[in-house]
Amino acid sequence: MGNSIYNIEVYKQFAESLKHYLNGPNIEKVKLKQIRSRAIKTGIKTKFGSYGWRSSVSSRIGPKTVYLGNEAVRIPNPTQLQKSIIQNSPEELTKVLHLMENLPFIHIRRQMGNNSEFNPIVNLYLSVADPKNFRIGYMYGNTMFKPSNRPGPEFTMIHIPEEHHLNQQVLAIPEHNLNICLGSDYMGEDKKGFLRQAMWMADKLGMLGLHAGSKLVYVRDPNDGKLKRYGVLIFGLSATGKSTWSCHQLGLDHKKGERTEAIQDDIVFLKKDGSALGSEANFFVKTDVHPKLQEAMYNALVDKSALMENVMIDANGNPDFLDESLCGNGRAVIQKSKLRIKRGRRLVSIEGKSINLEPLTELDGLIFAFITRRNTIMSFAQKLTSDQAVLAYLWGESSHSAASEPSKAGESVRTVGTDPFIIGSRAKKVNHFMEIIKTLEANFPGKVHFRQYNTGGMGEILEKYEEDGVKKKRLIRKVTRVPIELMAAIQRGDLRGSNKYSPGLFGTEDIVSCEDGDLSFFDLHKLYSNEQIQKYIDEIVEGRERFTEEIANEGLDPEVVRIAEESFSISSHYHSRSRITVPDTEYLKKRETMKQYIPTSAPSSIFAEPKNRPKRWR
Repeated sequence: MGNSIYNIEVYKQFAESLKHYLNGPNIEKVKLKQIRSRAIKTGIKTKFGSYGWRSSVSSRIGPKTVYLGNEAVRIPNPTQLQKSIIQNSPEELTKVLHLMENLPFIHIRRQMGNNSEFNPIVNLYLSVADPKNFRIGYMYGNTMFKPSNRPGPEFTMIHIPEEHHLNQQVLAIPEHNLNICLGSDYMGEDKKGFLRQAMWMADKLGMLGLHAGSKLVYVRDPNDGKLKRYGVLIFGLSATGKSTWSCHQLGLDHKKGERTEAIQDDIVFLKKDGSALGSEANFFVKTDVHPKLQEAMYNALVDKSALMENVMIDANGNPDFLDESLCGNGRAVIQKSKLRIKRGRRLVSIEGKSINLEPLTELDGLIFAFITRRNTIMSFAQKLTSDQAVLAYLWGESSHSAASEPSKAGESVRTVGTDPFIIGSRAKKVNHFMEIIKTLEANFPGKVHFRQYNTGGMGEILEKYEEDGVKKKRLIRKVTRVPIELMAAIQRGDLRGSNKYSPGLFGTEDIVSCEDGDLSFFDLHKLYSNEQIQKYIDEIVEGRERFTEEIANEGLDPEVVRIAEESFSISSHYHSRSRITVPDTEYLKKRETMKQYIPTSAPSSIFAEPKNRPKRWR
């Protein structure tokens, strides 16, 4: 791609000119409490005393997001749509200055982080030409802290929801600490705009911005009976379970002192000592929550402090968190202090004392847990080596959700670090991740662990076909989702060291048994024939090869390329490991009748014909 579509001088001039408009008479500086009354005027009051709103745009506009600046910050492979936005950005930036001069704006100043070294000040300039937009500022402000004198750079976000939807776009200008959202009233754009900028800045300061939650887990060691403290970093694309598993108590024995403390659910800044600085004061969670299965999150959602967006609220003020008939991306800002679970007759907070995860010197271990969401042959838990953890970070395998790209929900996707907010080279992020975990492993032998958890399911079969020149899919068999109780048992067993693993399909070790959890109904070889399994493996390897080649072109460390190429041999290594060659129909009937397993028809695109895979970039 030619550099002609970028105009660095224009971006610089815009940043300079903008300073004049930020103090205009049409801009009202407000405190959070000052806009509450104006926000709730347009909301729906629930029976709990909380408020909910509806946005016209209910998810991020990732495909319309671009990064303007020098080569270090540009999108490596922009689409035609993104190229068009970049090319037209000078005219759009001129319009932004015009709108900044004329529309009514509010300015909210808050702080991200709460530590001694990195606390970005976030300045949100929000157009309120439409009064409904006050709720955007109120909701976002509740995710951040009050400003302090702690050190941190200043970030600015310009949000103009009133821009015409045909010009809908997000323009990030990282080198000037600027983000601009136009034509969308989704609060998630403000949240991610500031967090994206913070991760980029953290990377420049020697940390590594991670799209990951964090928690502390206290468990009894089955060998010596001592209470151990483990830090856990949970990677995952939006809506794959980061918040759920950052807050879940995992069925631990609280009478023995076992428990989980929720620290962060979305973005942290990893340091070389294994600590992770937090970013947000409160959580912005997906609301498809069951009261028994996600107790702490549910209790926060039904508190009067919750601020809901696109949640089904009936005429009597009753929110239904599982009704997604109007929107598949219901969200809410919940107070961390309201994450509570029942202990006897009282509710007990599970909020961590700090938003920062301690360094490894203060912990008994650190676990890097990668969440994937697949529906066919992927084990529910895999034990990884550090090399395999680098590959898990590189590939970031999962499926699209209604939070990322609704039109592609359920389709296979690979995203480095499961982080769609990386500015510039994705390869540099992989290289930096490898450097940090290899250093931690060397400095703290036996204390660094790696897992991959599949929060999707098994058993799905999709048939691809073409009709009138249009590619379509037909669902032959639904996926059986992994029950939350089973996933909790798996993670609990990993922390206690009681699970058993053996070599699996992908060169990793797959779980074969866990305490208090029955894996027998997810027997891969009773769900698929050898030929089907081989097709799935071939397709996954094919996708991994293509994606690795793409990232390698951005400067991937040769060592990462080497371990990736070695991993591709899993396709030829699979022969006839299954005990049967066709699915056991009686077994499948029994499996379908299990009431505790709730099937879902979420689509997946990992049913494709295998192809020859030449080594294109050895």
